[in-house]
Amino acid sequence: MIPDIQTGEADLIAADLTITAKRQRQVSFSNGYLNTRQQIITNRYHPAIRGPADLEGQTVHVRRGTSYQERLEELQATGLNIDVRLHVDVPTEELIRQVAAGDIGITLADEHIAQLNRRYYPRARIVSPVSETQSIGWAVHKKAGKLRREMNRFFDQIKEDGTYAEIYDRYFSNLEMFDYVDVRSYHRRLRTRLPSYQAIVEEAALLNNFDWRLIAAQMYQESHFNPAAQSHAGAYGLMQLTRQTAKSLGVTDILDPLQNIQAGVLHLKMLYDFFSNAPEPDRMFIALAAYNVGQGHLRDARDLARQFDLNPDRWASLEQTLPLLSYRKYYKNARYGYCRGTEPIKYIRQIYFYYDILKRRDIEYEQVPDPAGSTGRDL
Repeated sequence: MIPDIQTGEADLIAADLTITAKRQRQVSFSNGYLNTRQQIITNRYHPAIRGPADLEGQTVHVRRGTSYQERLEELQATGLNIDVRLHVDVPTEELIRQVAAGDIGITLADEHIAQLNRRYYPRARIVSPVSETQSIGWAVHKKAGKLRREMNRFFDQIKEDGTYAEIYDRYFSNLEMFDYVDVRSYHRRLRTRLPSYQAIVEEAALLNNFDWRLIAAQMYQESHFNPAAQSHAGAYGLMQLTRQTAKSLGVTDILDPLQNIQAGVLHLKMLYDFFSNAPEPDRMFIALAAYNVGQGHLRDARDLARQFDLNPDRWASLEQTLPLLSYRKYYKNARYGYCRGTEPIKYIRQIYFYYDILKRRDIEYEQVPDPAGSTGRDL
């Protein structure tokens, strides 16, 4: 990309490009829009590496021309003996996958990339930083001062009006949320349990114009794909229907997977239609929250939002007001009373965590022998 800027073949690099001293001599960068650190990535069963000093005598695989290559060359210059293996046109995500599969031992990745990809490849372990905090920015030709100023104005504007925060949350929110045991169990159950119900989920989602993968993620959050699941609150089956809800939707056998899934998706669709004034993706967030704690509590949270001059059709507003309904000061005047208001927030975050993983299922995963003794394909 940088040679294309220098020769005039391109005007702007809008990519995940780390600002380094070497690159600043070649192009002009915008102000940084995201901070990150380079992290050492190893397989979970490669415990010998604990920090940069342990890279002595090790082979590290990175893509040619990256800031990772620059950092490894800096470490070599300090006297650290590192065998740097450079790959041409191999994405960092693919190198992380190869580490998780045990095909290669070590790679480097920016922190946000590493945290995102361990969801997909839970055997990949983030070991420790190998760099100080670095910024990521867009880049232009050294003489393109006007374009650079326009880029900076653009970033200032989207940070001020909230667009930047929305984009960041869409792709990078809750990156620190990671439970190795839970993620491995989820990947395993995608293989062993979901296939029994996937056709039903796909059909029900299609009839109601939903993404079946989102429904499957919700179903896992509700029941872990267990058709006999029962909660202490009196919810049953794969979609955790209450008997009252099931009866209102014509369910005759609440534990029957077909009836349970169809009714659960229909219930979500009814909630989704009720909050029709909300824009996407807020509308789906609000519908899922109502599925979790009930439509009445969402009405109370929306009323509170209006009292605080917040938009009741935006999920960001309800994230602030729902938790207040667990305090007597607020729930004593609410029509539907006390609500464990933090629960739907956690519920939605977990669903979208699972949803994100499901959307990446088309990536080929490799089978890795498990030193702990389990067998089969592990993602």
